[in-house]
Amino acid sequence: MEYRKIKDQDEVGDDIENRGGKALPGVSVSNVANFGGISSERSKWKRKSIVTLALTILTSSQAILIVWSKRAGKYEYSVTTANFSVEALKCTLSLAALLRIWRREGVTEDNRLSTTLDEVSVYPIPAALYLVKNLLQYYIFAYVDAPGYQILKNLNIISTGVLYRIILKKKLSEIQWAGFILLCAGCTTAQLNSSSDQVLQTPVQGWVMAIVMALLSGFAGVYTEAIIKKRPSRNINVQNFWLYVFGMGFNAIAILVQDFDAVVNKGFFHGYSLITILMILNHALSGIAVSMVMKYADNIVKVYSTSVAMLLTAVVSVFLFGFHLSLAFFLGSTIVSVSVYLHAIGKVQR
Repeated sequence: MEYRKIKDQDEVGDDIENRGGKALPGVSVSNVANFGGISSERSKWKRKSIVTLALTILTSSQAILIVWSKRAGKYEYSVTTANFSVEALKCTLSLAALLRIWRREGVTEDNRLSTTLDEVSVYPIPAALYLVKNLLQYYIFAYVDAPGYQILKNLNIISTGVLYRIILKKKLSEIQWAGFILLCAGCTTAQLNSSSDQVLQTPVQGWVMAIVMALLSGFAGVYTEAIIKKRPSRNINVQNFWLYVFGMGFNAIAILVQDFDAVVNKGFFHGYSLITILMILNHALSGIAVSMVMKYADNIVKVYSTSVAMLLTAVVSVFLFGFHLSLAFFLGSTIVSVSVYLHAIGKVQR
């Protein structure tokens, strides 16, 4: 990208000099360079905004589709085969995107699939972490509803912030850490249940699963971002392909261990419905959107979109599942929103 920008600037400069040795009135090479820089920044901001908006919309409907796919409180399909289908679809979409690039630009050093063992060897770690996290994502709905799940998912922000500091050595401002504390308060407030003897609507098992999911998701996200940004020029679809190949491998092992008999006797797609297919498509597109956000933004932007998705999920759940927006949930959601705002302004002032 830098080479292309410099080349364009040189061509403009040559064109100006070739016009009789005189520059055009009011036009200079530095002005053109500044304009090119502004245009590039606008293009990056637009791309970042699009992928973040897409991730927010996909995430907001993710929990709803999982709950909707259940029949009489149970999953009639195999959760492990659903996860395998998600990884296979993501891998297929990445290959399709690469084919378009190869036809348009040809095969280059940055978009070829062939690679070294050192580059590929780092992908099994996040693939294994995402496997466990995705399996927990299904089982946690035995203890929480869709809006409550989105509230608990905001714990990802805390784990991501801490791991950002430890793994990527990126410092966060005091305002951002204050936002993390408010986030904890917001998550707890939204789970208060005034109509029961229980302090929290979510039982201990749900909280344990949520915390484990947050740690796994945070570590996997930060680690994946480090991998993706280690070689910025590398095409994102190539990086996604290798990540999803290992994801398919680990999910295949999960099928053999957990659901082998069910798959052999009933079939791989037993119990699948239209909602199940939509859920798999949603998960696949969400996974690709997450990679795009990591490539062009960072994990903090990713968890911001999760917070906004929480509010969208709650509103939609009112119409689909008869969910009642309690005062505690409203206050908790407000606190979470304030924490996200503090994190945003803290990043600007840092």
